[in-house]
Amino acid sequence: MKSKTITVDQIAAHLHDGISIMFGGFMGDGTPHTIVQAILDSGVKDLTIIGNDTAIPGYGVGPLVSNNRVRKVIATHIGLNPETGRKMMAGEMEVELVPQGTLAERIRCGGAGLGGFLTPTGVGTVVEEGKQKLNIDGIDYLLEKALRADLAIVKAHRADRSGNLVYLRSARNFNPLVATAADIVIAETDHLVEVGDIDPDHVMTPGVLIDYVVHN
Repeated sequence: MKSKTITVDQIAAHLHDGISIMFGGFMGDGTPHTIVQAILDSGVKDLTIIGNDTAIPGYGVGPLVSNNRVRKVIATHIGLNPETGRKMMAGEMEVELVPQGTLAERIRCGGAGLGGFLTPTGVGTVVEEGKQKLNIDGIDYLLEKALRADLAIVKAHRADRSGNLVYLRSARNFNPLVATAADIVIAETDHLVEVGDIDPDHVMTPGVLIDYVVHN
């Protein structure tokens, strides 16, 4: 079976200005830091990044924000990264805040090939601005559209050369979701093993979803 492993230097071939990037991580834990650094080193700009949060300055996707590479953020919260808030208030960067469960479900829909879903979350708040509202059996719902990206970057604890992934405890977080909802998926792993070394029952993201693997 063909190996999907690439070097860090080869990541740049899959990047371009204006690319949309989904990323795993919760406060930076479970974010593939080596890949983030490669994105930073490539010089690409005007990025749209999609994930739970923008971590903290200097950690997770924080360096992309601090170094003015991001045009738009779609996330659940930004409170731990004051630079994200500053740029949003100054009009230097667009920020779309999405309730956490809604964000997860929008990504899941993108990975499942669905157009979106209906949810009561956000009805009567600023979240409903610009969205279609439907009343079903007397209950108001918002139509939340699916989310996909050009590229997804995920962080695994173990991976084999075919891209089968195992995550470490809570570092799993958004990684399995974003791995389903992008045109290209690059995984970073702490430990690279041979095909067959991972028990099939332990695989959390199957290799069919992964295009490339980088061993950090």
